[in-house]
Amino acid sequence: MNFALKRAFTLIELLVVIAIIAILAGLLLPALARAKSKGQHIVCLSNVKQLDLAWLLYAGDFDDNLVWNDLTANGSGWVRGIIDYNPSNPHNTNLEGLMNPKYAKLAPYTDSPGIYLCPGDKSVVKIRQKPVRRVRSVVLSQAMNSRNDWLSFITKRKYHVFRKLSDINVMGPSDAYTFITEHPDSINFGDLAVAMNDGAPLSSVYVIDYPASNHNGAGTISFSDGHAEPHKWLDERTTPPVKNKTIPLVVPSPNNKDMIYMSSKASIAKKR
Repeated sequence: MNFALKRAFTLIELLVVIAIIAILAGLLLPALARAKSKGQHIVCLSNVKQLDLAWLLYAGDFDDNLVWNDLTANGSGWVRGIIDYNPSNPHNTNLEGLMNPKYAKLAPYTDSPGIYLCPGDKSVVKIRQKPVRRVRSVVLSQAMNSRNDWLSFITKRKYHVFRKLSDINVMGPSDAYTFITEHPDSINFGDLAVAMNDGAPLSSVYVIDYPASNHNGAGTISFSDGHAEPHKWLDERTTPPVKNKTIPLVVPSPNNKDMIYMSSKASIAKKR
């Protein structure tokens, strides 16, 4: 019998093949990562838009009144509870504060707890040394029917805190933001605080709460006319890295264009 000898790979040929595979992987993996990130942002936009719709439906059912944006941990507002890194805090993992109508007034208008969480938010709280994802990434503008602790912090002027949906007409529904994803190390109550800086020296700008930048430096924000959009942050001070621990809030941030933008979308000064 004749046995044909099969030529084996030489070491050099094998190394060339490995090098080609490595080059292709180097080219493809970043593209796959970008595609995954883009897909996550699309889901995040959908989530925030669903919350915005729930918020609008609530106002439609309650004579134009906006849902209460409670600032207390155990109150009854659009959601209930504080999100932080305290392992003994039940609100970090308990869906009752999102889906039980007794505590969360938007619960009857939402179908899934997943819409409260940004898919790009990978932060965790350690419970019994095990990492556990928290249940909420999204907050509501403090200008939307809250106690308004921070709007006048810089200028000391009086600003509109919108109690009814029609109140927002003074500003324009497409300009007044509602929901936004918050930085994982900044999030606490169900609201995002902004210090208005219109007419103030740019050197006096502050960051009160940090918005999220989970999608290649961009966050997700919705408006009271029902639309949602991505927003790319411009100042690196707005986007500190996530470290899974609470960061200092109420921080001076002179000339921060992102905070100037947030001020312009939060509220408008009352006429004197």
